[in-house]
Amino acid sequence: MLKLMLACCKVYISESRNKVALESIERAAKLFPEAPIVNKFEDVTYNRVGYTLVSSLAPKPSLDSCALKDAVLAMVKAALETIDFGLHCGSHPRLGVVDHICFHPLAQSSLDQAAGIAKSLAVDVGSSLQVPTFLYGAANVEGRTLDSIRRELGYFKPNSGNQWAGGPNSESLPLKPDEGPAEVNQAKGVLVIGATRWVDNYNIPVISTDIAAVRRIAKRVSGRGGGLLSVQAMALAHGNDVIEVACNLLEPSNVGGEMVQQEVERLAEEEGMAVGKGYFTDFSQDKIIENYLKLCPLI
Repeated sequence: MLKLMLACCKVYISESRNKVALESIERAAKLFPEAPIVNKFEDVTYNRVGYTLVSSLAPKPSLDSCALKDAVLAMVKAALETIDFGLHCGSHPRLGVVDHICFHPLAQSSLDQAAGIAKSLAVDVGSSLQVPTFLYGAANVEGRTLDSIRRELGYFKPNSGNQWAGGPNSESLPLKPDEGPAEVNQAKGVLVIGATRWVDNYNIPVISTDIAAVRRIAKRVSGRGGGLLSVQAMALAHGNDVIEVACNLLEPSNVGGEMVQQEVERLAEEEGMAVGKGYFTDFSQDKIIENYLKLCPLI
């Protein structure tokens, strides 16, 4: 039986309203048909878009000719050329024009393979595009986590009410990047790249304008706040009368969306708030593989 070795990459761009920029980014990706975009998730309120790309891997892949890395690098370059981070504003936190990139092994590929692609991409982004780049997860020699880097860089603190607006306050960085310059360009921001096992993103709308109360719910549902292990959560304004509990499910096979939904509903009831049905921002692993094989059938 053919051994199916695939790698998945999720690319989060701090823009969803500038259609010209998004078209440029997507054209850049299409130059690499071996690594197609299998999903696109846009959120105009957050002013953010997420792309999911997949490619096959050779048993002994060469990072000098990796379609997935090349496609993502082209997307990053197009984003930096068409988006000014200093002009960006949205109700989702972000650190740069390209806020976050994560590689995941799929099927029978390994986490080490995904980490190798992530580290190689970081070198290219840091050196050729001159963006301070931080590595996390299996791509970081110390296994540094995404949330720890974000906390040190002030990711979770809105600077305009419940919005994140403009570029960084200073060119200096409180944390030394793994690749790229030590100072940040106001128009580009910084980039965080990692490699991990599969992570699900699940957002639950709470019908409320009380951000403090929903922040209490988000904290109580998260592992950090003594709630569900392997769940990270934060409260984000999503329109005039909705605040979402946005969750990263780090071990979705153990703690999935349904369990988080039930816990948020229980905690919201204590606060006297109504809760809508949550949603995933991407397909499942099986569906992503299915979509990829439809676009790139194995011969």
